[in-house]
Amino acid sequence: MTRRSRRALPATLTALVLLAASVLVAVCAIQLAVGETPLLPYDSLAGLLHDTTWSAQGVAVAGGVAAAIGLVLFLVAVVPGRARTAALDQHTAVSVRGLRNALRSAAVVDGVESAAVKVRRRRVRAVVRTRRAVVDGLGDTVRAALEHRVGEFALARPPQVVVRVKALRSTP
Repeated sequence: MTRRSRRALPATLTALVLLAASVLVAVCAIQLAVGETPLLPYDSLAGLLHDTTWSAQGVAVAGGVAAAIGLVLFLVAVVPGRARTAALDQHTAVSVRGLRNALRSAAVVDGVESAAVKVRRRRVRAVVRTRRAVVDGLGDTVRAALEHRVGEFALARPPQVVVRVKALRSTP
């Protein structure tokens, strides 16, 4: 059970472009029906399109742009988004955000000022900051704490834990 992110942004942008085009066509049609001068002159547009040939450069450019936009929208629809959950077993999962927050709190052991944790499919990467001058063994302590916490979650695929320790410069 791996939930994927939604494609709300591309769908919203496509819907807004189509809505704008539809409103423009509807306004022009209503203006023509009422007998007013349309926002877009229908006669000149129809004449321009009638005089344009399939071999014209503008047609090729417009077709290329439309094909490129279609390809991008197709790839956005087909390529899976980032997983929002990590599987515990076949039927249950935990949110990646919740797992990351739990691991971040577990990474703050004695001597650690702050921790940043990134959770990926196969790897948990933690960067911890400390004010200690000597950081020997701190990375191993944080790694052990993180591995213990990952073990408590009993993930279907336990990730590899990587820890990086950064010593902060103390101000005099």
